[in-house]
Order: sequence, then structure tokens, then C-alpha cells
Amino acid sequence: MLLHSSLECTNAQSLRDGFYQKSCPAVESIVKKVTAQYISKSPSLAAPLLRMHFHDCFIRGCDGSVLLDSTTKHKAEKEAIPNKGMRGFQVIDAAKSAIEKQCPGIVSCADILALVARDAVSAISGPFWPVPLGRRDGRVSIQSEADNQLPSPNANINQLKSVFSSKGLNARDLAVLSGN
Repeated sequence: MLLHSSLECTNAQSLRDGFYQKSCPAVESIVKKVTAQYISKSPSLAAPLLRMHFHDCFIRGCDGSVLLDSTTKHKAEKEAIPNKGMRGFQVIDAAKSAIEKQCPGIVSCADILALVARDAVSAISGPFWPVPLGRRDGRVSIQSEADNQLPSPNANINQLKSVFSSKGLNARDLAVLSGN
């Protein structure tokens, strides 16, 4: 949908349908089932899960770096002001855990995040879109990059349009992705 077509994804040339067809053929059904379990209990999680994917893609491409935790020496993207209060990490963790039981070490967290975002939106009667897979997980997550590149929670409409435009997104994308 919007993120796949508009924001640069890490290793985008390797994204394709059926990426896990031989190595983990049930990946999409596993993610859909886990996501549905969470969304059926808390439909309001759909927007934050889409937001998490959007924030991930805004910094370093769609590499799952928003999921990485800070260390004692290094603050990660999660600590950035625009990411404070981000919800839904438990859905990603549950999907990853379920996938690891069937396909250990195969599916990237970045792909899981992309699928969860899509399936969460679809579960609340939003659109469904194909998600080509094959993202590689990033190993770098820097708070200052997120603070400098993500739209500020206090940004006015002109600032928001400018930040979105710098990523190849338009006013419609801004409206869709600004929900919480």
C-alpha cells in the first residue's frame, strides 16, 4: 500500500511475493491469526501498528529498526520523542514467537512488522494489500535519527507536508498515516 510504494525499503530489489514459499510457507497465515487475536480484543491497536510500520520505514527504510531496544551505550529509535507511547510491540513479539516455533531463524522482524500492519488494518475492515516479502532486519537504531527525521508531534500542517514530501509522500498519505 502506501508504505511499500512510496518509502524506500531496505533491499527493496529483493522483495517479492512468495519469498518464504519454501522456507516458511505458513508465515502469512500465522501472522494473520496472531494479529486477529489481538485486534479482536483491542481494535484500537490497528492504527498504532500501522503507525509503527510507517515510523520504521521513515528511518533507514523498512528494516525493523524501530523494534530494537536501547543499550547502556546507545539510545534506539524507540526512545525518540515521536515514538514515545508507541503501542503494539506485544503483537509483533507474539507473531515472531509463533513463527519461530514453525520456522526458526527464517522470517525477518521487518517482514513480520509489515504483515502485522497490513493484517491489523484489514482486520478492522480497512483495505488489504499485497506485501512482497524479503526485508532484511536492520541492526542499527539511533534515537537522534528518528528525532530528526520523523514528524514532530508539535509540527504544523506545512511542516508535516514538507517532511512527508521529502519521503515521496503526499497530503493524502499524510492524512492516512497521521491517525493514532
